[in-house]
Amino acid sequence: MNIGLTAHNSKKTLLENFCIAYKGILKKHRLVATEMTGKRVEKATGLPVSKFLPGDMGGDMQLQNEIMSNDIDMLIFFHDTDLTAYSEDYALGEICRLCDMYNIPLATNIATAESLILCLDRGDLEWRM
Repeated sequence: MNIGLTAHNSKKTLLENFCIAYKGILKKHRLVATEMTGKRVEKATGLPVSKFLPGDMGGDMQLQNEIMSNDIDMLIFFHDTDLTAYSEDYALGEICRLCDMYNIPLATNIATAESLILCLDRGDLEWRM
């Protein structure tokens, strides 16, 4: 399965730690991420990550295109709930809207991400194939 990973700057360490904890599951899947997130996950885990542009330079749009093309099966987007920058809020809103539209499981916090990754490991998301 294709797993999208992205995080606002204040949540990148949380995503790295999540990926370290679930490296055994993630290594069985294709990982894609915006540039900085992808670099940090690769460095922290040693897992290969296909990287888009930085989020604010078009990476968010590339991720959205992957969702619309049905090339993402699950997305983890740890976002900063205190962020008030319009562009970041817009990107999150659009990504959430597209995930809903195309029935892509989406986690925006650690609790949901852990639930989804464990479902993935059990085979509960095979309907995406």
